Amino acid sequence: MSEDFETKYFTPSEVELHNAAEDCWVSWLGYVYNLTSLVADKKEDPLAAPILRNAGKDISHWFDKSNGELRTQINPLTNCLAPYTPEGPFFHVPPLFPTSSWAGVNDSDSNVPWWMDKERYCIGRLSQKTRKMRIINTLTQDEHVVEVASEESLSAIQERYMALNAHAKGYMWKRLGQLLDMSQTLDQNGIKDDTMHFQRVGMDEEKHLPAIHLYFSDDLTVA
Repeated sequence: MSEDFETKYFTPSEVELHNAAEDCWVSWLGYVYNLTSLVADKKEDPLAAPILRNAGKDISHWFDKSNGELRTQINPLTNCLAPYTPEGPFFHVPPLFPTSSWAGVNDSDSNVPWWMDKERYCIGRLSQKTRKMRIINTLTQDEHVVEVASEESLSAIQERYMALNAHAKGYMWKRLGQLLDMSQTLDQNGIKDDTMHFQRVGMDEEKHLPAIHLYFSDDLTVA
């Protein structure tokens, strides 16, 4: 688990990209988890199937949001309270009937089931609202549209943008000529999200995305 998992945000689109046994992310109850180490070496195991079918997806409906545990039901075969697993049992879910073949959580070096092991698997938060921005490099005239999490700071957005411009930290970030506070979010910097407004009036948001301009720090012509 990353040390900054409480402040690191991922968009649903980012999670969707990790949809294979060798690269398996899922999200639930507002957090993103990397389960690759859980399933990569056991992808042929039937207990891995429900997880792999949902790789890259949100599985919050599997869990009780009040305590993070699996949802439960009265099983019709045993008439007892049992985990609710409509897609079939998966790792660390106890069987309906006693069996010597069930290893529980003893098949790993953890003492808790994987869905409660945030320390091992959690890598960040799932953004509850994403938005798109135009980032324009005034030195090179390059322009990119990036999808970001509305909850993250401009510093985090800068980290995202470094995949497109490795020297992004060598620029001043401005909006309408005003230097932006990199420790604050877009909204806190006064860059409002007008998505709902454009939807109400039937306008294409993609044609009216707000822009951030980057000025190279050594550029003496910066206004």
